[in-house]
Amino acid sequence: MTRSKTEYSRANRVADQIRMEVADILMRKIKDPRVKSVTVTDAELTSDLRIARVFVTVLGSEEETTEVFTGLARVAGFVRGELGRRLTLRYLPEIIFVKDVSGPRGDRVLRLLDELHGGTQLEHDSPTTGNS
Repeated sequence: MTRSKTEYSRANRVADQIRMEVADILMRKIKDPRVKSVTVTDAELTSDLRIARVFVTVLGSEEETTEVFTGLARVAGFVRGELGRRLTLRYLPEIIFVKDVSGPRGDRVLRLLDELHGGTQLEHDSPTTGNS
């Protein structure tokens, strides 16, 4: 049982490092203009450390998002090579870019909560709440 806990925490640590490195690579090394409006939000690694799913958000229309993911697919090999130079791993994981939908989903939940409270803003969202 200790072994699986160690593998789990190692996968999380490596995934966090991959998230930071991929964000840096996309920002500093990639020259493709399609990839400039990308924010890396998370990374998940399989327990065998062979496949990394990198979650990204894109500002723009659905057409722009499609174009960004086309660009990301083209630079995935380069990103993997850069990771190989930056990380010391026995196996370099395959990089798969995935659209992160948690932001819009969270916004929808907040809107629904606002509607439940009669359309008024929730207290924690209001910048002017306080006891003055």
